Amino acid sequence: METEKSNVSKAEELKLLANEAFNARKYSLAIDLYTQAIELNSQSAVYLANRAFAHLRLEEYGSAIQDATKAIETDPKYSKGYYRRGAAHLGLGKFKDALKDFQQVKKMCPNDPDATKKLKECEKAVMKLKFEEAIALPESERRSIAESIDFHTIGKGRNSSVTTEVAIAAVTVAVMAAAMLFRTSKTTIVVAIVVGLLLLLGAFWWSGHNTDVEPQYSGARIEGEVVTLDFVKKMMEDFKNQKFLHKRLLSIIDNLDTCVVLCSLQYYDLLNIFELNGLPSEENPYLFNGDFVDRGSFSLEVILTLFAFKCMSPSGIYLARGNHESKSMNKIYGFEGEVRSKLNETFVELFAEVFCCLPLAHVINEKIFVVHGGLFSVDGVKLSDIRSINRFCEPPEEGLMCELLWSDPQPLPGRGPSKRGVGLSFGADVTKRFLQENSLDLVVRSHEVKDEGYEIEHDGKLITVFSAPNYCDQMGNKGAFIRFEAPEMKPNIVTFSAVPHPDVKPMAYANNFLRMFS
Repeated sequence: METEKSNVSKAEELKLLANEAFNARKYSLAIDLYTQAIELNSQSAVYLANRAFAHLRLEEYGSAIQDATKAIETDPKYSKGYYRRGAAHLGLGKFKDALKDFQQVKKMCPNDPDATKKLKECEKAVMKLKFEEAIALPESERRSIAESIDFHTIGKGRNSSVTTEVAIAAVTVAVMAAAMLFRTSKTTIVVAIVVGLLLLLGAFWWSGHNTDVEPQYSGARIEGEVVTLDFVKKMMEDFKNQKFLHKRLLSIIDNLDTCVVLCSLQYYDLLNIFELNGLPSEENPYLFNGDFVDRGSFSLEVILTLFAFKCMSPSGIYLARGNHESKSMNKIYGFEGEVRSKLNETFVELFAEVFCCLPLAHVINEKIFVVHGGLFSVDGVKLSDIRSINRFCEPPEEGLMCELLWSDPQPLPGRGPSKRGVGLSFGADVTKRFLQENSLDLVVRSHEVKDEGYEIEHDGKLITVFSAPNYCDQMGNKGAFIRFEAPEMKPNIVTFSAVPHPDVKPMAYANNFLRMFS
């Protein structure tokens, strides 16, 4: 009995320490401390719900759902268990499951205004989802959005809701980038659209009458049909000052002498990376390893800058798909809202279409496998299997494509369930076998916030790199990028801190429901 009382007392002390770590935004430490408390007192629904909350902060939604479910099983009357599980379902885009949990919270706390507010937002999200499902065309009847845009009407009319200063630039770089990435019969159509669009730049005035760019306009201009370095530099400077442009205005990488790999970008930190390491070029190539969007409130500026560089120097920049280059993530985490706010619905669809063109992985100089998420639920996957994946679609919830985008490494050998609720966790033995079977030396992946901006795991055979310092203005982490130099291709890791940015909330365009939990 005394031992039991002592354990309960120690558990409570650990919980208080965990709460302090959580408030200091040291979420991994908080999880460790809550875990120690749970080991001493496994019958506390509070500890489980608190650990679920810390998992939520790290976007580990699978683990949050597990903890919240255990909290509910431990104490079915503890409303926060349903609350945390509902928030985790929301993070995965499972609005219908989230609705069930928040209906239960409302039932248990009928007079709680916060519960009422969240339930209403969840109901709105489910209604919108049902509406979108009802009006969606069958796959066989869908037409490429790039083919359907009438570029002559963009920005015309005094009542146009399109922010035309960026609309033309968005179409230009997005569609042109698609031409660089899309290796199908659609390429000819897309390139024709781009050429026509470039000829239109500077040719239309928003009333439809004046074909001149007014003399006082001092922003970036495309001269002729070529995206030049001068244009890209001027565009980046305008974006930095929160200005827009004028209204008219699996891959294999071989024989590189150097390559820089990075991931998860915030615009002002991207500019800092270019200051530290130089602009992308054939002599200084970059591989951006996914999650270009949903990282703060300047995602549109990030993706337009990357696409512009891709148009200017196709072999100077390589782009890989991350799990956030998808409709479901963009709907929740802000990119869809940002594009709809700065442009319109047409561009939401255009970007979604371009994201489906992005490669799922890269191999550098036949030595380094670069992927956003991680490895697979089965052994024996070859590079040829990855190349054969039909990537021109929204990511499925299982299979090789899903695992490439969502999986994470784990310290234990073998495989385990995903802490995110999608994909899986894989050990050092899985990494070793994959490298041996494909005659490779190293796996580089991203997908996770790391305190130092990177982490070396699996006996040095796997490196995680994360390039968004002080992620979403709350994590306090460093950012990093990796520079590889031929012929050895040994990783040289560079870390950096966050730089100042305009006073705009990082989740300003996120789903209303998600912002309630941020």
